[in-house]
Amino acid sequence: DSGLRFHYVAAGERGKPLMLLLHGFPEFWYSWRHQLREFKSEYRVVALDLRGYGETDAPSHKENYKLDCLITDIKDILESLGYNKCVLVGHDWGGMIAWLVAICYPEMVTKLIVVNFPHPSVFTEYILRHPSQLIKSGYYFFFQMPWFPEFMFTVNDFKVLKSLFTSQATGIGRKGCRLTAEDIEAYLYVFSQPGALSGPINHYRNIFSCLPLQHHEVTMPTLLLWGERDAFMEVEMAEITRIYVKNHFRLTILSEASHWLQQDQPDIVNKLIWTFLKEETTRKRE
Repeated sequence: DSGLRFHYVAAGERGKPLMLLLHGFPEFWYSWRHQLREFKSEYRVVALDLRGYGETDAPSHKENYKLDCLITDIKDILESLGYNKCVLVGHDWGGMIAWLVAICYPEMVTKLIVVNFPHPSVFTEYILRHPSQLIKSGYYFFFQMPWFPEFMFTVNDFKVLKSLFTSQATGIGRKGCRLTAEDIEAYLYVFSQPGALSGPINHYRNIFSCLPLQHHEVTMPTLLLWGERDAFMEVEMAEITRIYVKNHFRLTILSEASHWLQQDQPDIVNKLIWTFLKEETTRKRE
C-alpha cells in the first residue's frame, strides 16, 4: 500500500511455509546468509531489506519511518508474497519490528523468533531504571541529530561501520565466525552508496513517537536467543521478557557470543531454531 519497492533474497521452494527474516542496524538481508542456506529445505525463506535499507526504496522524510509504517510494511509484504502467516524472525532493530508485528497482527505469526532484542516494553522500562543501559543505548539519542550521524559513519573510510563488527568492544569475539574480508566489503558496498545511511538512521529518529506501547501481550510460541557479550543490550532484559509472552517461551543465552549472534554462532543458532520449530509442531500433534 505504501507504493514502495522492497528488495528481498529468497531460498527454498514457493509454497513451502514462509520464514521471514528481518535484519538489524547497520545490516541488510546479507546478515541472514547462514539461515537462508539452512532453512530452505523446509521453508520458503525470505530475507528482506527493510524500508530505507540496501536496494529497498528509501523515502526521504523521517516521518516515513515511524514504527507503524514499518509494521504495516511486514503485513503488506506477507500478502504480496502470497501468504497469510509466517515464522517471523528478527534481530536487533528487526527484532523490535518482529515483536510489534506479533503484538499487532498475532494471526499472521505462527512462531516468533527474536535475536538480541527484548520485548519493547521491557526495553523502555528497563532503560529508564538502569543508567548503564541508557549509556549503551546512547546512539538512539545521537541519531536524533540531523545529518551528523550519517557523516560520522563515513569518516575515515567507514571506520565506525567496520569496527562495529570487528572491534574487541563490539565485534564478533574470538570464538565466533569472524566476518571475512568479502563480508565486510558487502557491508561497505551497501552503506557507501549515496544517501544509504539516512533511511537506516531515520528508523531511530521516530522511536520516541510510538513508545510506550498500548498493547503488550505476545500470544504465539516465542524463542529468544541472546549473545551474552552483547555490547548494546544488557542480558537482564532477556529474562524479564518472559512476563509478556502468554505462550510457550524459550530463552537461550550464549555465553561467548556477541550482539551479531546469527553471524557469530550460525551453527548453534540454526540448531536452536530447528529444535524450537520441531518441538512446537510435535507438541501441537499431541
